[in-house]
Amino acid sequence: QVQLVESGGGLVQPGGSLRLSCAASGSIFSTSTMGWYRQAPGKQRELVATITSGGSTNYRGSVKGRFTISRDNAKNTVSLQMNSLKAEDTAVYYCNVKMGLNYWGQGTQVTVSS
Repeated sequence: QVQLVESGGGLVQPGGSLRLSCAASGSIFSTSTMGWYRQAPGKQRELVATITSGGSTNYRGSVKGRFTISRDNAKNTVSLQMNSLKAEDTAVYYCNVKMGLNYWGQGTQVTVSS
């Protein structure tokens, strides 16, 4: 069984920064792809960024240059550094691990507002 717990969400001013972290417990394979998704009110969940065990990253276009995903395979954690935040980034952010099946965290709220 895989459990994912996100932390680091909160309220931040536009242009500010926030760092999200996800701690995984259970049997996490080092070859798994980890990532962050988000879901804003009234919208579908969307991919934000992913990272492979080898460090290859993928970002949705709207966050490129602003967000950075990273992982620590030894600690089974994945983080998302978010800079230059915009109101449009407001959403519940979910940690994800892909190992044949998708595992999800409970989500952490990120609100960007003045």
